[in-house]
Amino acid sequence: MAGGKETPRQKMIGMMYLVLTALLALQVNSAILLKFKFIDDSLTDVNGKTEQAADGTVKGIEAAVAKNRNQAADMAVLKKSEEIRDETKKVLAYLSEVRNNLYTSTENVKGQSDYKNMSAEDKVAITMLGGKQNGLAYPMQKRLNDYSEYIKQFVPDARPLALDAKADSRIPANSEQKNKSFAELNFENTPVVAALAILSQKETEVLKYQADALQKQAEKVGAKTIVFDKLGAFASAESNTVAAGTKYKAELFLTAAASGLKQNMTYNGSSLAVDPKTNHGKIEFTARPGSFDAAGNAKASWTGSIRINQNGRDTTFKVTVPYTVTKPVMQIQSASVQALYYKCGNKLSVQVPALGAQYQPSFSASGASVITGQKGDVTLVPNAREVTLNVSSGGNAIGSQTFKVRPIPNPTIKCYAGGSEANEKQGTAGTSIRSITMRAIPDPGFATFLPEDARYRVSRFTAVLARGKRPVVGPKTINGPQGDFSDMVNAYKEGDRLFLEVQGVQRMNFQNQTEDVTMTRTFNIPLQ
Repeated sequence: MAGGKETPRQKMIGMMYLVLTALLALQVNSAILLKFKFIDDSLTDVNGKTEQAADGTVKGIEAAVAKNRNQAADMAVLKKSEEIRDETKKVLAYLSEVRNNLYTSTENVKGQSDYKNMSAEDKVAITMLGGKQNGLAYPMQKRLNDYSEYIKQFVPDARPLALDAKADSRIPANSEQKNKSFAELNFENTPVVAALAILSQKETEVLKYQADALQKQAEKVGAKTIVFDKLGAFASAESNTVAAGTKYKAELFLTAAASGLKQNMTYNGSSLAVDPKTNHGKIEFTARPGSFDAAGNAKASWTGSIRINQNGRDTTFKVTVPYTVTKPVMQIQSASVQALYYKCGNKLSVQVPALGAQYQPSFSASGASVITGQKGDVTLVPNAREVTLNVSSGGNAIGSQTFKVRPIPNPTIKCYAGGSEANEKQGTAGTSIRSITMRAIPDPGFATFLPEDARYRVSRFTAVLARGKRPVVGPKTINGPQGDFSDMVNAYKEGDRLFLEVQGVQRMNFQNQTEDVTMTRTFNIPLQ
């Protein structure tokens, strides 16, 4: 990046930040979208049959009332049952209207076996979220919660049907989803087939509340409870694409399940705990690195099963859920990341944005010693011509990066007589050599990148006052960068020469340790 003709400042700018990133396009697999459609179709079928069952329940109540000779109390129960049925139909009609709007806005046709566009996430967001909270999801949330509030007079423990994430106990308190509204949680970055499946799920919950309420009414007149006649397994994942080292989270549950129905669930063949309140099985595991393709993706899947006892016979439902593991991308930031300096404290910041708060880095290296700092900070001290840095997080390998190692450039030695730099060509006034100072000036680029490693001093030099080929005073040895040469000032004559030889230079590194620098420098200064 830095050419030989560039100034040190240009080199510094050119090498200041080299960020190693790769943009991973996370696309939802069309096969997964198709599975959402299958789930939506299945739920729609179940809901249709549940609707018919609700009509049967009301007719059962009506028959029981007639059987009991149409007593006033029973007639009131029947009236309330019909009211529950009417209110439910209004909510279902409202959800159907929202569904039709989704079909229209995403250029799909209701009832078609094939969708023109199964994704259309942007159009779903416009329709359901809109701008300034004017999308359909916001009034839909109120409509659903108004219905659950209405149902509470018949089913006291009925909870709101459309919760914001902060009020939803199913979402962990430390989840990044916790601050989302109901609309954002369910319809942000959501394919249309998934959005339609969410509407079907809400219809199922509405019908469940209706069934509970009608059951309470039926119990008052002795009518028989109607049980759902079609069941299916459903899996809901927070994301179908996860970075290696991060948590994969999903829920496995049975749709259209009857109250009190015992469910036995497994995840990849192992028993899974089922929440007795929600009948949901919670699935969480660490995504492991796989055989990544050229795009940095690895395909994986998990299998869930739900077993129930129906009419004395065990029935098992299975679902296989694919997901994609993405290779985390390291971002390495340093003043000079193209190459490291030998035996110097080269400070790097290594971050993996995809891991977020779960990033717990550990480092190892070949060709260098490693000093670990704060989270993601590491200092490499090279002892070979090439260094390979290895990065892991939580025991999972993230990646490696190889660096070339450059030698430390020697400093430039300058001689100062009486505060001014000595002139080897034109000469220096003899009276100015009373105090001689040797200064070791570091290479500008090296000093810019690693100032703590670019601290030099002259530790020893010798001086001889010569007249012609004969020494007049000296040789005189000075330990340190500065010496008093009053004796030479008193002895010099115009035309004499001051011969100086630097014999020792030292460098202090970033750990305040001193090492000798192998170099010499001589000065032959004419005196005036």
